[in-house]
Amino acid sequence: MATAQQQQAIYRRFLNSARRSAAIYGSLARMESDDTRAALFNRLCDTEMEHAAQWAGLVGRSTDGIRPARLGLASIILWLTTKMIGTSFIARFLIRGHERNLHEISRLPDPSFMAEAAREQELSLRRLAYPDAEPVDHHEGGFFAGEGGTLRAAVLGVNDGLVSNFSLVTGVAGGTGNADFIVIAGIAGLLAGAFSMAAGEYISMRSQKDVYENIVRLERAELALWPEREQAELAGFYQDKGLTEEEAKMIASRLSEDPEIALDIHLREEFGLNQDDLGSPWGAAIASMIAFSLGAIVPVLPFLFGESDLSLPISALFSGLALVAVGAGLAWISGVSALWGGARMLLVGVAAAAVTYGVGTAIGETIN
Repeated sequence: MATAQQQQAIYRRFLNSARRSAAIYGSLARMESDDTRAALFNRLCDTEMEHAAQWAGLVGRSTDGIRPARLGLASIILWLTTKMIGTSFIARFLIRGHERNLHEISRLPDPSFMAEAAREQELSLRRLAYPDAEPVDHHEGGFFAGEGGTLRAAVLGVNDGLVSNFSLVTGVAGGTGNADFIVIAGIAGLLAGAFSMAAGEYISMRSQKDVYENIVRLERAELALWPEREQAELAGFYQDKGLTEEEAKMIASRLSEDPEIALDIHLREEFGLNQDDLGSPWGAAIASMIAFSLGAIVPVLPFLFGESDLSLPISALFSGLALVAVGAGLAWISGVSALWGGARMLLVGVAAAAVTYGVGTAIGETIN
């Protein structure tokens, strides 16, 4: 049980979070060209300010001076990110932050006063994040679902590029002080890794998609050839979930009236497969290649400006900061501590680089 002082600190944190969220939603509303979507962002902004007023009241603060927070440099980053990936992708990130807040709010002594507003917020965010899909009250998949593996490939690609090329650069730097050799090795590692990642993602996604498409074709054929049997099978699914035989048959009969709905349900129930998530092999390959290249170039950058005693320390600094950022981002997306995620990624990257540096140094001394 939290003490009164601890509870006040929690309320103040929620107050600051609501003001920051309001500022983000307001900025996105101003950037949004679609009037309907802009109105949704503005509504979210207003809701957050209402929440801020509630949290302010709980900490004994006057609500008269409550305003959205100042984003500062973050506003520029938000603008650039929105221009590059659009507000729909931004909304998908915001859903993760909203889910984290839900978890914290649920632990309050009386969270019921926020329940309905939080539900409406989530539905609004999902409409913004997935404009072509029907909004749902439950979570389908995760942050990596729905993009056919493209986003997953991008996020993992930048991580792989950063760790592998950081290790390669430090290994070569341990064996030689020649910046030209280090740059050649770094660029070669970047190109080899990027094309390898792209090829691997394409083959993996293409094979997976072939399997899924074959399952869809077979299930569609079975529904056309044996509709009664498939309807009975569907009724069996619902009986297994606890419905009576009569209820299950009635639902199965109603759903089977539309062949596409019946197909979708059979695929979900039998194979856990969603036709919208079959994946894009080319999308995953290109995203992986670009992301790997972006991660892999970071350790090489300091060496592009010539040989210097500071090149390796600066490379290590840049790579370390990037490792922390990527690790924190992945952890935040996954709903766990960003601090721990960043520290964990840094430790793994540093350990890998230290090993390759030691091996490179030993080889360099042997050759020399």
